[in-house]
Amino acid sequence: MLSPQAASILILALSSRVLSSPAFISQDTIRFHGLDGVSSESVHNIHVTYEDNFPHGNVHIVYGECNLKSTNHYQHEVASLFTRREDAPDRLVWVVPHDVSQEGCLHAYSEGRLLGRSEPISFSDPLRKRQTLHETGDSNGLWFNGVKYLNSTKKASLSTAEAKSKKIAIVGGGMAGLMTSLLLTSVGITDWHIIESTARVGGRVRTKYLNGTGPNDYQYQEMGPMRFPVSVKYTDTNETLDIQDHKMVFQLADVLNEMNGNDSDLAVKFIPWIQSSPNTPTNSRGYRLPNGQIPSSAQAAASPDMIPKAANASDPEGAELGGKFLERLLDMSPERMRNISTNVFQAHREAIDRGLFSWSEAAYLKYQLGLDEDTVDFVGGSGNSPMWGDWYDNVYFSATTWRTIDKGLDSLPRAFAPHVEGKITYGRKVDGLQYNETTSKVALTWRESPLDKVPKSDEYDYAVVAVPFSKVRLWRTPTYSSLLSRAISTLNYAQSCKVALHYETRFWEHQENPIFGGCGSTDIPGVGSVCYPAYKINSTGPGVILGSYTSGTAARSVAALSEEDHVALIQRAMCWEVDEHQAGAWASPTVGQQELFIPAYHKTEMNTIFVGEHTSITHAWIFSALESAVRGTTQLLLDLGLVDEAKEIVDTWMARWITV
Repeated sequence: MLSPQAASILILALSSRVLSSPAFISQDTIRFHGLDGVSSESVHNIHVTYEDNFPHGNVHIVYGECNLKSTNHYQHEVASLFTRREDAPDRLVWVVPHDVSQEGCLHAYSEGRLLGRSEPISFSDPLRKRQTLHETGDSNGLWFNGVKYLNSTKKASLSTAEAKSKKIAIVGGGMAGLMTSLLLTSVGITDWHIIESTARVGGRVRTKYLNGTGPNDYQYQEMGPMRFPVSVKYTDTNETLDIQDHKMVFQLADVLNEMNGNDSDLAVKFIPWIQSSPNTPTNSRGYRLPNGQIPSSAQAAASPDMIPKAANASDPEGAELGGKFLERLLDMSPERMRNISTNVFQAHREAIDRGLFSWSEAAYLKYQLGLDEDTVDFVGGSGNSPMWGDWYDNVYFSATTWRTIDKGLDSLPRAFAPHVEGKITYGRKVDGLQYNETTSKVALTWRESPLDKVPKSDEYDYAVVAVPFSKVRLWRTPTYSSLLSRAISTLNYAQSCKVALHYETRFWEHQENPIFGGCGSTDIPGVGSVCYPAYKINSTGPGVILGSYTSGTAARSVAALSEEDHVALIQRAMCWEVDEHQAGAWASPTVGQQELFIPAYHKTEMNTIFVGEHTSITHAWIFSALESAVRGTTQLLLDLGLVDEAKEIVDTWMARWITV
């Protein structure tokens, strides 16, 4: 038995031995925070604080068992960094692997000495995200995967204040650019500036208030987008399902209304849009009623024999066969349509697997079925667009409930006005981007006069370019990757023309067969569709109709008319292909382009990120522009290492296609 004195000596010796061990922590000099809610197969910000006696220098952060004895037995490395007292990072970026073990700890070492250890960490299983990834796949980068993205950037640590002080250019004040500004502000990044080539915001959202009127006069027409599909009622089950993707537009309106204190001058208020109306004109293949008028859709439906039959195919059997094969390939069953309306991103993956991006209708009929050119054109036309557009457009235009915005869609960009005031430059036509590899800065160039030989420039840390590629391809740009360069140079755009007609009275609502809203088609060359206003139904005073809405080849023909001839044909035309700030109505990728180019949009090159409806999986809708802004902002935040903020954006805006 040891004497008390001997026992004291032994305890002292053991204590000295423990104190000299590199694994003993007398006091944590680095502390880890924000470890609740960590999930496997995800990215996460670890917040760190330092004690005054923290030995700055080389620091190695690892994850492993909590009783880890040395740095040689950890499960995986989290970060390896060099810290200085004056600028030590306050966050780490942790890319958590899918096979991470439960109840381990984070350990900080410096030259073999343990500086700090976290509490044991319990990981949740990202079941929803994993299921979604499984459903959509990510083999080709069409789904924005933040885990994979951050793995490629090797971002390990950051100073939050420094990251949030970055100077960011937003090029383009359309919906994607405006949305980007709102998202950045929402997470505390405020040193951004919008550069807009026109004297207004909104881009292709453009409401024309005719004859000097304003929004409250209700004498307007939409020259850009004009409606939002809300829900579809399926007759096979009698159920009504919301179209999920367009909900982002309604969410944005709610956010802006709240930010603006429900100011009536800035309010975004949705009203019903009437897509179909029984008395709108129909394509009657040249037939006219005895009074010379075009038959209405209701009259044609009641007496179908009045409409001349369409010309027969030169090969009726081939045409019938081709039509059946196209129907089988597209498979627009009610179940398919339900799936698209529920998750258009999952449907996008299925469309790739089904080959809808590999074929246009014409190419499929010709090269798969071997039909002759005449029959191919009769059944599928001669276009070169992939069949993916048939899927989502069929769902959208099957909507039984629609909405538009009271006083015009310009109300949506107008609601941003207080939040971009003093942070936007109008009338500046950017003509180039430059990248300084030494400073990692990106510069915008422009000329005050088109004849100026030397451009002016301004430098930024990052540029978010929300400008159509139909314009960017005319800029001087750095040497981007081959794929991104080809996307900028070759992405196809569709053309459309709209014509507004301003009348002294709303006569169409007071005739024998009154027309209350709705869109109809005609067989009159150069007219296309006609739409009647859905606002102030059956009111008195002047009114405006959309007298012509053409797209594609027909739009190019009418756009080629002289202004005088076009005004004579109809009046007040807006042809997007000849608009100097847009050079096209919407992106219309040809076969192979979308599947090929989208992965390039998901990579930041030379501190530049491209957003806009052309970078989305759907085109020609406001949702497409907003979605791209969510993706682009998330991408920028991950570049900066601001994972918490990226997750906030994704969660707030229900971005199910983004995984962080």
